[in-house]
Amino acid sequence: MDLFLKILTTAGLIIIGVLLFELIIFFHEGGHFVSAKLSGVKVNEFALGMGPKLFSFTKGETTYSLRLLPIGGFCAMEGEDEDSDNPRSFNNAKLYKRLIIIVAGAVMNIVLGLIFMTILLFPGKYLDSQTVALFVPNSYSASSGLQVGDTITSVNGYKINNFMDFSYSMAKIKVSEEDGSTLQIYRQDGANYVMDSMSLVSTADEFAAMTVGEYYGYAAKYTDRIHDAQSKGEVDEIITEFYDDMSEQYPDEQFASPEIKEKETRQRFRADMTVLRDGEKVTLEDVDFYTFTTSDSDKVQMSIDFYTESREKNIFSFAGDVASQTVSVVRMVVDSLVGIVRGEFGFSDVSGPIGATRATVEVASQSLKSGFGNAVLSIVYVMMVITINLGVVNMLPFPALDGGRFVFLLIEGIFRKPIPRKVEAIVNAVGLGLLLLFMLIISIKDIIQIFI
Repeated sequence: MDLFLKILTTAGLIIIGVLLFELIIFFHEGGHFVSAKLSGVKVNEFALGMGPKLFSFTKGETTYSLRLLPIGGFCAMEGEDEDSDNPRSFNNAKLYKRLIIIVAGAVMNIVLGLIFMTILLFPGKYLDSQTVALFVPNSYSASSGLQVGDTITSVNGYKINNFMDFSYSMAKIKVSEEDGSTLQIYRQDGANYVMDSMSLVSTADEFAAMTVGEYYGYAAKYTDRIHDAQSKGEVDEIITEFYDDMSEQYPDEQFASPEIKEKETRQRFRADMTVLRDGEKVTLEDVDFYTFTTSDSDKVQMSIDFYTESREKNIFSFAGDVASQTVSVVRMVVDSLVGIVRGEFGFSDVSGPIGATRATVEVASQSLKSGFGNAVLSIVYVMMVITINLGVVNMLPFPALDGGRFVFLLIEGIFRKPIPRKVEAIVNAVGLGLLLLFMLIISIKDIIQIFI
């Protein structure tokens, strides 16, 4: 019964994902459709999906159809891809109207992104910030100079305006090999010793009755001093004091000897940061973040090792965050595209529809552990990124994309003469061919990754 319920739930999440993806296409093509109608341009067909028609109906001059494959859609306008003598054809419309029609698809993608962002931010009682409120006791960033009350304004040069910017900037940090003999890493090992030792007696009556905050507070009596230690000898004195205290309290427990074994190098997620501290900008270099591996994988992972302050949620702060964080997703997409060009992201980091679907299902499955509602919100988050990504990418000045058509129209406006249809058709055909080839290669890569 549990297996059947899990299969049914997973199938439901996939269906929700497909429907949301089609909603993205509907908004994009709907932008073209509505702007064309308002501009007096004849629309021959408005379709959701690609491939063979499942059903269709005609109302007025437009055929509306639903097609078999839920991988796209189109808004076919009279005179869009061929010459037409119809005075209401796309090619005979005024230039500014054609520019609006082309841009409208991307604009509606951003509008849908705003709607998705509203859904994502609505449930919580408070709003996130990028101001440090509390460190976990063995925080690496606390050992690196970050302080409670610091408001993070940039990470590795990436400007931070809100929590979305902060999350993205943290995700960009790469693991690196660092000198393992520094005082900074020695402090981190000292704080880890305290937390590892406390985990051995975490079920004892004294600790079991504590809240997480109280438990952290007990550890912080030692770890706060370790973070501020000015020498390795001082760290040794503190952990020896801790060892003596714990050995006295729990004489039957065998605690590890309070000795820190240094290594030549350590893997760390490290970044340079700028923070606002007491009203002044402070630059922090080589800030580390908690680095770990799990029993399931040897892959080194990073955890944000502090909590941020919550902000009051009212209609004004809520609306401001919806707008601000949507803009941040646009920035994130643009920065990712620039990163691909610069070689900051490898071929394996790029995904097509198959990879996006797989990622959506994986994220939803993980979130499902904490409830169906959280799984749906996870899908909404992925779809929010996808719709904004579609809007931005579609406006790139590449043939066959809306951005390519936009450039052709700008050239027409500058030279007061349209580019010959034959030339435009050849350029778009070549561009479409390259796009399809690229998507084929990406799809093959995504399929291979499923089985690796």
